[in-house]
Amino acid sequence: MLNVAEQMEILRRNTVEILPEGELEMKLKRSVETGKPLIVKQGFDPTAPDIHLGHTVGLRKLRGFSDLGHRVVVIIGDYTAQVGDPSGRSVTRPQLSREEVEANAATYLKQFFKVLEKDKVEVRRNGEWFADMSFAAILGLAGKMTLARMLERDDFAKRWQAEQPISIHELLYPLMQAYDSVAIKADVEIGATEQKFNLLTGRQIQELYGVEPQVAMTLPVLEGVDGVQRMSKSIGNYIGVAEPPREIFGKIMSIPDRLIVSYFELVTTYDAARIAAIKKAMAAGENPIQYKKELGRVIVSMYYDEAAALQAQEEFERVFTDKGLPDDIPGYEFNWHEPKIWLPRLLADLKIMSGTGAAVRMIKQGGVYLDGERVADQNFEIEVEKEWLLRVGKRGFYRLKGMLKQ
Repeated sequence: MLNVAEQMEILRRNTVEILPEGELEMKLKRSVETGKPLIVKQGFDPTAPDIHLGHTVGLRKLRGFSDLGHRVVVIIGDYTAQVGDPSGRSVTRPQLSREEVEANAATYLKQFFKVLEKDKVEVRRNGEWFADMSFAAILGLAGKMTLARMLERDDFAKRWQAEQPISIHELLYPLMQAYDSVAIKADVEIGATEQKFNLLTGRQIQELYGVEPQVAMTLPVLEGVDGVQRMSKSIGNYIGVAEPPREIFGKIMSIPDRLIVSYFELVTTYDAARIAAIKKAMAAGENPIQYKKELGRVIVSMYYDEAAALQAQEEFERVFTDKGLPDDIPGYEFNWHEPKIWLPRLLADLKIMSGTGAAVRMIKQGGVYLDGERVADQNFEIEVEKEWLLRVGKRGFYRLKGMLKQ
């Protein structure tokens, strides 16, 4: 095990705050002296099927702790996911069914180990302790925090002032996350900056249950490909780690230039010297596209391999530089009972778009093409008994073949 100073130098990288100041050094000193590793925790609620690069910021920090010899515990929030984390939310999250949570959790477990080493990680579900918790125990947990303290959190305070509804079950979320830390006796909990309230609540609740309080470590929020909001599947500005290589590469090429350096810092293994050199080169006027392509290659290589990364770059350049077509265009066959079908309806039925409203918006934005011609009319009807080459957005190519129902 490295000494305290060496460990802190590694752990401080890409960290926003370590709270309280000096407590992590104290815990590390005791760990070095006793040979007992720290218990380091992060929770993930399986509210959607896949994890994205934003999730990997925390996973990479967990990997740093495990590489230093500490015990990493990943909490699958099968119960907290049914509540929904209110952090950063202006409205109540829709509640998921048990079946939806379980399906998502199975996918999460496969994808975690694209970053973490499986034999160095303990995976727990908070259903282990919440499933059998009595109502008396729930009341005891709820009694450890006041409503005034809960309304101090920024997102609740804003909703309260705006007279927007706050459901009672949302108030339980920080307490449930905190109790996870009680259950595993966490020494450190990590999370994005918006998780600060939850992490510090964990310290408070641990102490009330007679457990040594954890250190709260906050990490930067990764902006999505739109460069406006945090990366999120619900917003649609995400890059999934299990997406096809060409999709990952294409999305990287669409990020604003100002995000290139932060992406290198937060989601790759590049060292500080190399990142500083890239930053300096772009500041001196070098074309950012070469570094964006480098970023795309390295990220695809991390989740696939170098050959897939090079193929993804070659295909991107052929399609978007040479105006060619991708090698592998998915085909969709469909049946319809009339000679023509409203295009937004077809895109929704084939799951190419999430619904007719999204399809109409894409047409209005000029992002839908048939056989190379932009569709300008949101009421456009497509001929059924004909083959079409469809393009949606910059990277979505599809071959459509319809048949008239008899």
